[in-house]
Amino acid sequence: MTGQQGAEKVLISELMDQSGVKFGTSGARGLATDMTDRVCYAYTLAFMQFLDGIGDIESGCRVAIAGDFRPSSPRIMNAVALAVIDAGCEPVVCGFIPTPAVACYAMSLGIPSIMVTGSHIPDDRNGIKFYKSTGEILKNDEQAMTARSVSIAAGLFDAAGNATGEAVLPAETNDAERDYVRRYLDFFPANCLAGQKVGVYQHSTVARDMLVEVMRGLGAQVTALGRSEHFIPVDTEAIRPEDVSLAAEWAEEYGFDCIVSADGDGDRPLISDEHGVWLRGDVAGILCARYLQAECVATPVSCNSAVEKCGWFERIDRTRIGSPFVIAAMDAAIAEGADNVVGYEANGGFLTATDIVLNSRVLTALPTRDAMIVPLAILMLAKTEGNSIAELLATLPQRFTYSDRLKEFPTELSESRLAALKTGDIAADIQAAESLLGEAFGPVVSIDTTDGIRITFASDEVAHLRPSGNAPELRCYNEAASEERAVEMNQICMSILESWR
Repeated sequence: MTGQQGAEKVLISELMDQSGVKFGTSGARGLATDMTDRVCYAYTLAFMQFLDGIGDIESGCRVAIAGDFRPSSPRIMNAVALAVIDAGCEPVVCGFIPTPAVACYAMSLGIPSIMVTGSHIPDDRNGIKFYKSTGEILKNDEQAMTARSVSIAAGLFDAAGNATGEAVLPAETNDAERDYVRRYLDFFPANCLAGQKVGVYQHSTVARDMLVEVMRGLGAQVTALGRSEHFIPVDTEAIRPEDVSLAAEWAEEYGFDCIVSADGDGDRPLISDEHGVWLRGDVAGILCARYLQAECVATPVSCNSAVEKCGWFERIDRTRIGSPFVIAAMDAAIAEGADNVVGYEANGGFLTATDIVLNSRVLTALPTRDAMIVPLAILMLAKTEGNSIAELLATLPQRFTYSDRLKEFPTELSESRLAALKTGDIAADIQAAESLLGEAFGPVVSIDTTDGIRITFASDEVAHLRPSGNAPELRCYNEAASEERAVEMNQICMSILESWR
């Protein structure tokens, strides 16, 4: 479209500042009101031009599009499709399905994909995740994309940024949904979950029906719970108190072996033990990796140190927080000759960088967060070892993590507050950390600035502070030798950090 008469030239980096819709650890996100049709169209057009520049698309190429159940998602999906069409390509609308489902479908066909979702954040916000034909865009891709300028035809949008034309979304296909369900029914042995009683907390996740279908398809007795027609922002790293209570009540009422769920776009899992106690995502990741017989594990610096202490894996690479960094580490491990390479995050999202072969069945690589594989693998590991999930957890080194965040805490304020703790002068930084938290937790022995600042105390307890990459929040992660102590540490930290406002 460049060079059209009357066209408006838009520099993406400037549009990010003007609109407030910026890129974080999981694509572009912002307030739904700020994610106007014009903004979403421009970002998608820049993505398409980036793909063209690296030879990942050609004229007429198909692009898979899906979304979550937020009220703003259909509108944004239409703006995305309009940009795909104007870039000379064909949108393939896969409906409202999980991010890993549309990504897996697109990668199997060697085509790009775009997911409209804000994941776990409230529904007054939304976002867009972009995938090349080979998987997620990484940070260098993002930088190349946001450095571009695009031309927007005159009259395409009104003064408020709303599209002036009719909706362009073509009819939906269910191919991606069908293939995603089949992926797990084919990998796990037939009827392998027979005798298992599983609750599926459906709320408003786009994975809700597929979780039921796959669990039942593998023989489990499934009860669907808590379905909602209104969007519920389930955050797997900061589980709502009502979801904690609901799981405990359901477990007592129904006698489940576990309860499973996922966040809004179905890439971050929730799984409980038989008592309805939700597992931390990084602990679930360790167990999933164990069942899949992983040799190399990539995981962010914020995740539970039991992964090192358990001794199950040949290689563990620690990364910055965010799936692009986990993917980059997995790619590096493969380049160095590693086999059976997986990754996981504290939010529970699990990634497979290489094909996994178990019992002569193949699970093809899916190097993006996936919520489906985790509960299935944990249920199978528990069955294989003859344990309940609570008993399985007891076999791990007893390290416990807990996290929370200060909401509506501007990223700029987080960065300025943390700057005093990571000046590069190690002695001074340790002294500053002790001044902040030493009275509560004792002497500081080390500081890790891979992402934010991770403070380890002489007690082997940990406090990790970092700005969220997706929202105006300051996150705090704690690790200790007991769950009660991790929670207590987090409460103390949150009280101290509240004074930073």
